This record gives sequence, structure tokens and C-alpha cells, in this order.
Amino acid sequence: MDPQLLSSLANAILLLHVIVISFNVLGLIVIPLGAWRRWAFVRVFWLRALHMGILAVVAVQAVLDRVCFLTVWESDLLRRSGEATSNAPLIQTWVNRLIFWPLPIWVFAVLYVAVCVYVVALWWLVPPRLSRKSGCSG
Repeated sequence: MDPQLLSSLANAILLLHVIVISFNVLGLIVIPLGAWRRWAFVRVFWLRALHMGILAVVAVQAVLDRVCFLTVWESDLLRRSGEATSNAPLIQTWVNRLIFWPLPIWVFAVLYVAVCVYVVALWWLVPPRLSRKSGCSG
């Protein structure tokens, strides 16, 4: 496969990774803030279930001593493209340093499990709603 295509795919996975991380981190902040401000969207069931599900997958991977599959895919594509040394643009270098911390996996496992406990607490404190019933009151 073309090294440029492999590198582009790796960058696409990095972008997806950043989106997933942003969604998860923002959810941790926006859900309690939205409950306080009475924003209806923070109680949307599918959005909250997606948030909890993604965080649960991340926590389980860390507890099982596994690296995130997005990280594995990106690394594999970069390796196959021949990018042993990074000639990445500055913003990509910053993003990589921001999301890939050089810490032991057990630190991430503890962090992710704590975050999952927080999200479960949010589920009970700010319960999602399956749907709003529409129609006439009477």
C-alpha cells in the first residue's frame, strides 16, 4: 500500500482519537453543568449511553493491560508507512504529546476506572430520559 495513503489513514485515526477524547472529556464537564443549567440535551439517552459505553471500553482495555485499539491502529499504519521518525506538523506533535502520556498502563487503568465511577454517578444524579412524550396534556 502507498506510504502516503497509510500516513493519511494514520492521521485520520489520530483525528478520530482526538474527537473521541474530546467527546468524553467534555461530557464529564457538560453533563453536570447542563443539569445545573437545565439543558435538555444532557439527558438524551443515546448520547449518555454512548458516553458511558466509550468510557467503559477504555477502562476495560486499561484494566486488561491493553492499549487503546485506535492507538494500535495508528501506530501500525505509521510503521507500515515507514514513518519511524516523525516529520509531523507542529500541531500533530502537540496533539500526540497531549493525548499519549508516557506513564505505565496501571496509571491509566486507575484513572479510567475512576472516571467510569464518576460517569455512573452522573447517570444516577442526572438520569437520562429515553424520550420526551409529545402530545396534548389533558
